[in-house]
Amino acid sequence: MSVLKTLKQTQWKQNLKHFSTLYKPPKTDLPAIISTNISITNHCKTGQLDIARKLFDEMPHRTVVSWNTMISGYSKWGRFGDALFLVSAMHRGGGNVGPNDSTVTSVLGACARSGCLREGMEVHCLVVKSGLERFEILGSSLLCFYASCLKIGDAERVFEELRGGNELLWGVMLVGYVQCNLMESALELFERIPKKDVAAWSSLISGYVKRGDGCERALELFGLMRESGEVVPNEFTFDSIVRACGKLGALWAGMVIHGLAMKCGVDFDVFVSVALIEFYSDCQAVDFAKRVYEGMENPSLNASNAYIGGLVSMGRIEDAERVFDGVKEKDSVSYNLMIKGYSMRDQVDEAKRLFESMKHRTIVSSNTMISMYSRNGEIDKALQLFEETKGERDHVTWSAMMSGYIHNQQHEEALELYVTMCRLSIDRTRSTFAALFHACSCLGSLELGQVLHAQLIKTPFESNVYVGTSLIDMYSKCGCITDAETSFNSITSPNVAAWTALINGCAQHGLGSEAVLLFERMLKQGFIPNAATVFGVLSACNHSGLVNEGRRIYDLMEKSYGINPSLEHCACIVDLLGRSGRLQEAMDFIEEMTIEPDKVIWGAMLNACWLWMDTELAEQGKFEEKINARNRLRKLKAKKDPGCSWIRLNFQVHQFAVQDTNHPHCTVIYETLEHLTANMNSVVEFGSVYMPTVNSSSIYATYIQ
Repeated sequence: MSVLKTLKQTQWKQNLKHFSTLYKPPKTDLPAIISTNISITNHCKTGQLDIARKLFDEMPHRTVVSWNTMISGYSKWGRFGDALFLVSAMHRGGGNVGPNDSTVTSVLGACARSGCLREGMEVHCLVVKSGLERFEILGSSLLCFYASCLKIGDAERVFEELRGGNELLWGVMLVGYVQCNLMESALELFERIPKKDVAAWSSLISGYVKRGDGCERALELFGLMRESGEVVPNEFTFDSIVRACGKLGALWAGMVIHGLAMKCGVDFDVFVSVALIEFYSDCQAVDFAKRVYEGMENPSLNASNAYIGGLVSMGRIEDAERVFDGVKEKDSVSYNLMIKGYSMRDQVDEAKRLFESMKHRTIVSSNTMISMYSRNGEIDKALQLFEETKGERDHVTWSAMMSGYIHNQQHEEALELYVTMCRLSIDRTRSTFAALFHACSCLGSLELGQVLHAQLIKTPFESNVYVGTSLIDMYSKCGCITDAETSFNSITSPNVAAWTALINGCAQHGLGSEAVLLFERMLKQGFIPNAATVFGVLSACNHSGLVNEGRRIYDLMEKSYGINPSLEHCACIVDLLGRSGRLQEAMDFIEEMTIEPDKVIWGAMLNACWLWMDTELAEQGKFEEKINARNRLRKLKAKKDPGCSWIRLNFQVHQFAVQDTNHPHCTVIYETLEHLTANMNSVVEFGSVYMPTVNSSSIYATYIQ
C-alpha cells in the first residue's frame, strides 16, 4: 500500500489532537513557535529525532517551518518512512498549512535515497496539481529523484518539459546520466549545454573517472577544460582528476596536476589532500604522500586513514602503526586498515588484539579477520566468525569465506557455500566467480566450471579481466585450451596477468610455438612482461624443445624487460638444454650463473645426464661434477612430486597416485585391480590373435605424469 494512503480513518482520529491546527486558523503565539522550531532544528541536527518529535507533537500550533524541519530531520537521518508519513498527514490535514516547495524538496530527496519510486511519483502528481513544478529547485528535485531511481526515461521527460525556464536542469540531467553510467548520453548533453560552468565540466570528468576505463578520457577533458578558458577548475575537479591519475599510475601527470592545484590554492582542501595522498600511494611514491600529509596543519581523519592505507599497501606496517597510534579520534576505517596491515604480515596476535579492542566492529573488520584466519590455516575460527556475522553479511563476507575454504584445500565446501549464496539471492561479484573458477581448476572439474561459466554470462563480469584470467586458468588446467582462448578474447582490456594465463595454458598443452607467438603479440601491443610471463614462455619452449627461442627470450630478460633471472628461470634453461642433449652447454650455463644453483637445477642436470647416458661428459673430466650433482641432490633430499590421476564420481573428486593408500576405499580398489589383472593374464586365443600376459606391477605404475 502507498505511504501516501496509509493514513486510515482510525489512525487519523487517534492522532487528531496532533494535527488539530490544520483544521482552523490558529491564534498563533509566534515567539513560542519560533523558539520551539529552533529547538526542533537543533535536536534534528544531532540525531535526537524522538525528542524533536515530542516537541513537535506537543506544539499547540505549527507553521510550515515546523513541519518542514521535522520532515527534513527524518530524511537526513534515513527515517524515510516517518518523513513520508508526515508529508501525508500535512497534505491531507487541510487547514491553512500545506506542503510548500521546501516540503516537496525534502520528501523527494527521501524518496530518492530510499528508492521509493511509487511514493515519489505520487509526490510528482501533487507537484503538478499544485503548479509548483516551475520552481527551479522543485524541477531539479524531480529530475534528481527519477535519476536516482534509475528511471532515466522519466528524468528525460521532466528535463524536456521544464528545461526552457530552468537553467539548473542541464546540470542535474548531466549528473543523472553520470549516475546511470550513460557517459555517451552525458557527453552528448554536455555538448548541448548553452553555458558550460565548472560544475558541468567536473560532473562529466568524475563520471569518466568512476567508469574505470574512462580515466584517459577524463584527462583529455581536463585538458580541453583548461584550453577553453571558460572556467577555472575547483576542488571537485581536482579531486576527480587526481584520482584518475592514481588509477592510471600516471605519476608525472599527477604531479603536474598537483602543481596546478597549488596554483589554484586548493591543494590543502580536505578532499583534494586525501585524493593526493591516495594518488601518490597508488603510484608507489609514498614519500610524496608523506609530504602532503605532514604539510597539512590539522590532518583530517580521512587524510590520516588515506595515509595509513597507503603505507599498508606499500607493506610499511611499522610506519602505518606509528601514524595510527598518533591519531587521537580513530574510526572503524582506521582500525580496519591497521588490521589489514597486520593480516598482510601474518601478525595474527596483533590483529586479534586490535579487533577485540574495537568498540564498534563493522562487517569490514569481520571480513578482514575471516581472511586472516583463513590464510593462517585457522579455518574453524574463520567459520565461527562467519556464523557470528549472520544478519549483517555482505558479498565480501561470503567471498572471504569462500576464498578461505579454497586456500585451505576445501574446494567442495566452497562450492557448497556458493549454492547457499544462490539460494539466499546474495549478490555475486567478480571475486566470487574468480575464486570459484580457481576451485574448479584445483578440482579438475570441467563440468562445474562450465556450469559456473553459464551463470557468469548472465552477469556483467564476463569481460572483467580478473574473472577472465581465472576462467582462462580453469579451462587450461581442465584440458580445454580452445575455450581458454575464447575466454581470453572475451576480456575487454586484457592485462599482463591475462596474457600470462593463456601463455601458461599453451605451455601446459605442449603448444610451444603458439605460446611464443602470444608472447610476441603481447610485446607488440605495448605490454611489458613480468617474471611470471617469462617463466611461462620458457616453460612452453622447454616442453616443445624450442631451444633457440628459449635462449633468446632468456637473454632478453634483463636487457629488454628489466627482469632479474630467478632460480626458476635458470632451471627452465638447464632443463631445456639438457632435454635437447646439449649437456655441456647446460653445465657451462650453471657455472656462469650469478646465483647459487638449488636442488631443482641440479636435479634437472642430473636427469639430463641419466637420459642421455652421458659418457662424453665423463670423458671430458666432468664426471666428478655429475657425481657431485647426485650427491648434492641426495643431500638436499630432493624428491620429485609424484604424478597423479583423478576421476569425478557423484559430484566428488577422487585423486590417486602411485602406491597410494590414502583413499578410504583403497583396499577394495586394489582387490578389484588384482581381479582385473588376473583376468587380463588369462591366455585367450582368437584365431591368430594372442593376448599377452600383463604384470600387475605395470598397472600399479600407470599414472598421469
